[in-house]
Amino acid sequence: MSNPLVQAFFVGRAVAEVITERLENALTDTLSEVGKLDAELREQLRQFTEEVMERANRAADAVDTGKSTTGFGQTGTDPVDLQAMIDELRAEIAFLRTELQRYRSSRNS
Repeated sequence: MSNPLVQAFFVGRAVAEVITERLENALTDTLSEVGKLDAELREQLRQFTEEVMERANRAADAVDTGKSTTGFGQTGTDPVDLQAMIDELRAEIAFLRTELQRYRSSRNS
């Protein structure tokens, strides 16, 4: 390769090939990570749905058997600490809002 024009052509071609390969690898890795994230989010959503349905079914069963898990209409003699219940509900709502924000921000990224 004594001709500098031919050498420049082959160097340019090699640069283009290396850049293309690296871009392909970066794109493949990125798409793989997005796929993993999507699968994890779907699994978390499925688990969340299962937990919600399980709790709803337990509450419905408790109502059917005459017990109440919320304290309203309770037939037992144990007093219900309404403030503690309200605090727990607020904490759960705050947690769910945080998880929802995290989910939305990860979907937008």
